[in-house]
Amino acid sequence: MRKKIIYSLVLIVVCLTQACDSYLDLQPENGTTRDEFWKTKEDVQAAVIGIYSGLLNTPGSGTTIAEYSFMYGELRGGMVGAGAFSSDDQRDIITSNILPVNSVASWGAFYTVINYCNTVIDLAPDVLALDPTFTQQQLDQYLSEALAIRAYLYFTLARAFRDVPLKLEATLSDDDNFQIPTSTQEVIFAQVVTDLKAALNSAVEDYGDIPSNKGRITKDAINAMLADVYLWQEDYTNALMAADEVVNSSAGYELIPGGPSWFTTVFARGNSIESIFEFQYTPENRGPFNEIFLNRPEYLADASVLEDVFGLDFEDPENKDVRGERASLVPGTNEIYKFTGLNVDQRKSNQESDTHWFVYRYADVLLMKAEALNELDRGDEALEIVDEIRESRLAIELTEEQVTGADKHGVRMYILAERARELAFEGKRWFDVLRNARKDNYAYIDIILNVAIESAPANQQQSIVAKLKDPNSHYLPINEYELYTNKALVQNPFYK
Repeated sequence: MRKKIIYSLVLIVVCLTQACDSYLDLQPENGTTRDEFWKTKEDVQAAVIGIYSGLLNTPGSGTTIAEYSFMYGELRGGMVGAGAFSSDDQRDIITSNILPVNSVASWGAFYTVINYCNTVIDLAPDVLALDPTFTQQQLDQYLSEALAIRAYLYFTLARAFRDVPLKLEATLSDDDNFQIPTSTQEVIFAQVVTDLKAALNSAVEDYGDIPSNKGRITKDAINAMLADVYLWQEDYTNALMAADEVVNSSAGYELIPGGPSWFTTVFARGNSIESIFEFQYTPENRGPFNEIFLNRPEYLADASVLEDVFGLDFEDPENKDVRGERASLVPGTNEIYKFTGLNVDQRKSNQESDTHWFVYRYADVLLMKAEALNELDRGDEALEIVDEIRESRLAIELTEEQVTGADKHGVRMYILAERARELAFEGKRWFDVLRNARKDNYAYIDIILNVAIESAPANQQQSIVAKLKDPNSHYLPINEYELYTNKALVQNPFYK
């Protein structure tokens, strides 16, 4: 956690509330005290906006949280290959040839935004005594948003790195302690649940406009996150309860039937009735996706994805899963299309590169519910959910699996395959594979090994499989820079 992050939050707040050159008036780093931060509710509101701004484009980082989320969740999942402009580090992640110097294994952007959250959590309550127009309800709402975003960032880090430093207080001075050891994944997950439960108590259900309801933390977004982390904790009863809170929400989420406008509605425009939480890129604050998927492609869909994941009906080419061709990818070139397309025929221009990053969608929650039901020996109910989604998406018969509700592992694999179709390239695949493989103390490690065999070059299969048999290899190394600056850290044993 670099010392330079200390004033990033202050800079964002000042730029949002004053002329952008006013940051030159800030005092030197060691000259600021707590009572020099925020005086009014508007200051707190600007700081919360700064958190969301940090999710979109983190100051001091050339890589966005969305890009890291894509890399952490997709590069090892067997559905992504290297594009012409992939870096050596990105290619090494894809082939499990990972070293501690790999730049992808960098958590600096996450801890920058975590510090924004911590600063709001620590300092916003003091403003109640300074601004008589600032109400407890407003404060609690802002704290709910900061807690939930902090929880989500730690949840992502723990799934990617396993053990990471847990810092719950704001870094406000160069004198603060930067020598923090890692906490175990179990401790991180427990803190995530604690934060999300606290956030739920004051969460907003309706901000009054669609972009806020989809782009800010709501009660439904928190319950979606809770369902997710409970699955990782193998707490299926609570996962089911959290998922049902979203399913039964007054927001009235629905699966939009597959058709000519489905792709444009759900992805190109975003904020649809299927949306729960999306990073809100706009034409004025464009996302990175045209650049990394189209103009200078760093990633491609693996050549096998269209046929093996979505299925191809060679007798009737018009019979196709709406999520595949010209939705997730472009046949032939294997271009990842989900974030660059305007409709099934046209791409967005660079000036229109405003497709959101999809954190949680309704179909994701339905499939998490199905997973929890299956693990609770309610496989028939889980299959009903899978069938509902497949019918909505026009999934073809070729990808239908003949399993019964009594076949728990068969249903488990069917759900995993359906998640690959539904959530392709949304930063979910590797985490889905890993979560299922590690169930019951890695009883299903073959899931990971089979993905590696299917996607690895023939001359690398043996070495990749040998690495992946060690569970420590399933998590990224701590970057060497972090080890140098934080002597309390201990490297993941696989990378020593």
